[in-house]
Amino acid sequence: MCGIFAYLTHDVERDRKFIINVLLKGLKRLEYRGYDSAGMAIDSDVPYDKDSEEEGMKIAVIKRKGKVAALEEAAMAQDLDYSHIAADSCGIAHTRWATHGEPNETNSHPQISDPETQFVVIHNGIITNYKQLRKFLEGKGYPFISETDTECVAKLVLYLYDEHMKHSTDGEKPIFRELVEESIRRLEGAFALIFKSVHYPHEMIATRRGSPLLVGIRTEEEVECVDSFPIILSEPKKQKETLDHDRFMRRTQSWEHLDTHEPVEYFLASDASAVVEHTNRVIFLEDNDVVTISGGHLSLHHLKNPNSNKVISPVRDVQELDMEVQQIQKGNFSHFMLKEIYEQPESVVNTMRGRVRFKEGIVKLGGLVDYVGDIKRCRRLLFVACGTSYHSAIATRQFIEEMTELPVIVDIASDFLDRKCPIFRDDVCFFISQSGETADTLSALRYCKSKGALTVGITNTVGSTISRETTCGVHINAGPEIGVASTKAYTSQVLTLIMFALMMGEDSKAKQERREEVLRDLELLPEYLKAAVALDKDIKQLVQEMGYLDAKNMLLIGRGFTFANCLEGALKIKELTYMHAEGILAGELKHGPLALVDETIPIIMLINNDSLVAKSQNALEQVVARGGNPLVVCQEGFSPKAGEAKQLKYLHVPNLVDCLQVVVTVVPLQLISYHIATLKGHDVDCPRNLAKSVTVE
Repeated sequence: MCGIFAYLTHDVERDRKFIINVLLKGLKRLEYRGYDSAGMAIDSDVPYDKDSEEEGMKIAVIKRKGKVAALEEAAMAQDLDYSHIAADSCGIAHTRWATHGEPNETNSHPQISDPETQFVVIHNGIITNYKQLRKFLEGKGYPFISETDTECVAKLVLYLYDEHMKHSTDGEKPIFRELVEESIRRLEGAFALIFKSVHYPHEMIATRRGSPLLVGIRTEEEVECVDSFPIILSEPKKQKETLDHDRFMRRTQSWEHLDTHEPVEYFLASDASAVVEHTNRVIFLEDNDVVTISGGHLSLHHLKNPNSNKVISPVRDVQELDMEVQQIQKGNFSHFMLKEIYEQPESVVNTMRGRVRFKEGIVKLGGLVDYVGDIKRCRRLLFVACGTSYHSAIATRQFIEEMTELPVIVDIASDFLDRKCPIFRDDVCFFISQSGETADTLSALRYCKSKGALTVGITNTVGSTISRETTCGVHINAGPEIGVASTKAYTSQVLTLIMFALMMGEDSKAKQERREEVLRDLELLPEYLKAAVALDKDIKQLVQEMGYLDAKNMLLIGRGFTFANCLEGALKIKELTYMHAEGILAGELKHGPLALVDETIPIIMLINNDSLVAKSQNALEQVVARGGNPLVVCQEGFSPKAGEAKQLKYLHVPNLVDCLQVVVTVVPLQLISYHIATLKGHDVDCPRNLAKSVTVE
């Protein structure tokens, strides 16, 4: 849930101020991943050992509590020569979401190995066996100063380095990569790590297991960069593959065998948004990959697990990012969240583009076409997700059941894992995640794969772990989402699952009338969303009139297709306003929640004019009879009443077919939560205690 970024140049002259600014800009792009504290490590002006030409400069570590802006101020106030120009340089930076130890400068990253700062490391993830490692290292005389799990990694590398030098007869230093490989063999948990050391100037080692990491490459001419990099197994004696001519040729075409005297810049990051303004050519690292960058060379090793039978791809392809810098900038909007709410009419078009042919009534999700037969023959459909992604599955469950005539189970990933839910080979399991890196969802995916089930990924991030590890899947194509509170990803997830249901029901004559009804409104959905977004100013005024700013609690009540939006709306209110909010199924009111209703508590009721309208009307009357004063969100031309004497407040949204009404009705809830938060003075893009990509369990 942290953001890590690194910048390394070879034969490219940059002054120190430029390098610091690149690191800071990278962190700002990653700040949505964590913003408790931030830090960086760069070369200083002082040699580590004046008598040795093999050692580099001392490492300057700068850290501050708070957002990247605080680090920026500190970074430009150091005792450094900011005009110093170097052709080869190396810097690492980190923005933190605290897991071990409170946010402060000591616990911030980079973490150091010792007071001499021989090794520094930045880390995204959690080391689960850090207590055992810490106890071992303290017993060896390596004192700790922080509460973090990451410090043990820096000290472990130093310990291994010291042990090697102690037993070395010729004083030759160990290979940096092998030090890191030996260290990560002893680590348990999830991590993406980047290392820098005074003993290995202008060299950087990076590795990942369970947390995302990519490498961006920029050269003066694109043709100078190869299309793929071969993987070298770090335990060749344990692998059965022979070094045939084809494999040798792949090796000789790697970057390290090209003319590395040409200028090159490397950018390492947790997310593509941090590198897209520098380059669109990236390598997505996979678990247990170890990348070494030194002297312009880039080599990729893979730490093979002797207990795993997983087939290792012989190469890592250089991919081109389909992303523009404008997509990750706020433009004229005050917050990313508001921008992303307003982008929804466009994002749903991108989700449907090339997949829906309205004239022919055909829906094709290319990633699933070859598996439609397997899905139709399955025992049941399971949807596993967390947070907003979980709500998207709740929102579409009824329509998927209707179109597939299969039982649908929706589970929260963490609870799914806790229960060790029985999975069978003829199950089809869907894993929904905006980032494609959500730790609990990823663990659930691996559990289901081990049981032999067909796995399907629904993600917004090309190259993510879930998109790579599932059997098949769909990218929702919502575009980059920077605001921590998900908005356009939710509507695109809902739309993707509805398209899946439409595709599954295509061959059923009995369902054609229903499909045509949905497809008609699907074609008009972008215009309906524009109308919903246009309610922005009215909603801001409504928030002030209804007294929501002084409230401590809020209830959102609905049933049928509206219930998922009650859950999603309540989540947005909790995330952004720090107010307790609860989504309640209207049919459950009499089983306890009705006791909460009185004239003081704010209530929002979502009521559709559909097959459940009579039951929803009954719930409205129960709420009003207990003194409730609900805001009723309903369709245009429909205003449910609760007795003649009671005057209710209505918020009307465009009228769509029931399963698509979800996509439009959620927009007012997004705007309500946004305006409550901003009027209270909260930072909606960076709400307290939260981060965008949850890569730890």
